[in-house]
Amino acid sequence: MEDIYFDHAATTPMLEEVIKAMKPFYNQVFANPASSHLQGQKAASALEDARESVAEFIGAKNAEEVVFTSGGTEADNLALKGAAMAFSKKGKHIITSQIEHHAVLKSCEYLKKHLGFEITYLGVDQNGFVDPAELKEAVREDTVLISIMLANNEIGTIQPIKELASVARENNILFHTDAVQAAGQLKIDVNDLGVDLLSVSAHKFNGPKGIGALFVRKGVELIPQLSGGSQERKRRAGTANPAAAVGMARAAEIALKNLKKKSSKLNKLRGYFISQLFSTFDNIKLNGPDSEKRLPANINIAFKDLDAESILFNLTLNDIAAATGSACASGSLSVSHVLKAINLEKEYLKGAIRFSLGRGNTKEEIDYVMEKLKEIIDRLNSLK
Repeated sequence: MEDIYFDHAATTPMLEEVIKAMKPFYNQVFANPASSHLQGQKAASALEDARESVAEFIGAKNAEEVVFTSGGTEADNLALKGAAMAFSKKGKHIITSQIEHHAVLKSCEYLKKHLGFEITYLGVDQNGFVDPAELKEAVREDTVLISIMLANNEIGTIQPIKELASVARENNILFHTDAVQAAGQLKIDVNDLGVDLLSVSAHKFNGPKGIGALFVRKGVELIPQLSGGSQERKRRAGTANPAAAVGMARAAEIALKNLKKKSSKLNKLRGYFISQLFSTFDNIKLNGPDSEKRLPANINIAFKDLDAESILFNLTLNDIAAATGSACASGSLSVSHVLKAINLEKEYLKGAIRFSLGRGNTKEEIDYVMEKLKEIIDRLNSLK
């Protein structure tokens, strides 16, 4: 069987329709959207049309609330640092969770180290859920921002964002959610969720890399993190990238149109994969919730007393792509901060593998992976 890709949480392949939509903006409509001439106006028009599509994708009523960024990491940085700096006179306390993406955690570390902010890191239960009651208890008079991700990139937990955001709203506190992993798998509506800031990244839903967006609710002040021109309504300096924005918009349109069908397919494949894993192996654990509150594409399985890197290496030898956790932390020998936070037993901590499914995956591929995985696990167990 040809290469099998089960690492869609890290990135997804661009769709042909997306590539086709982007192509004219490299050598035909290539002018700078900030230029006043006709060619520049054409590029600017395409950029604003793309903004409209992305706004619809996340349920924003006003396209001006969408700020294009270079990806999810920049969107998270702009949200955290930009909002914290803008409201620092009100207070210097931020609340987040222990299982956030490093783009959020590192931004919090920066604000603490360089600007004197205090950070409260909420714990999670064994399935990765943040308790709204604990959030309410953590709120202080000087709390200016709360950031809790919509869905976890490692174990797939879908947080009760509406409840968490309502705590923030009741206390007049800004609420940000990192929706990078959720976009393209879950329907996103910023108004239904009640969030003030929301991050997405195109390459997670079959769009191009190097482009993302931050929803900034009208009236929310941000301190720009890039100095330069007045692009993106003075919120993000730098020459705009119409080609990438158009690609993101096309990917968003396709994802929104096919969301129910895709989610249904992924849920069935995920259920089949998990059932095969538990009928084949003893001494394994599913990390994250075993319910509808888990991302459709996510399977995070831990093998007792085995090393995930060894499993992953052997999968790679069989042309199977999977992961040990977040691709952004690859190369690190430390145990996943997410698995530590859910208090995964020590004997399972180093044996966790994440399989993340995509629109092109099939039941036949899962059967092949199971065949090879059984050979690998049996061999590794025999060497203990």
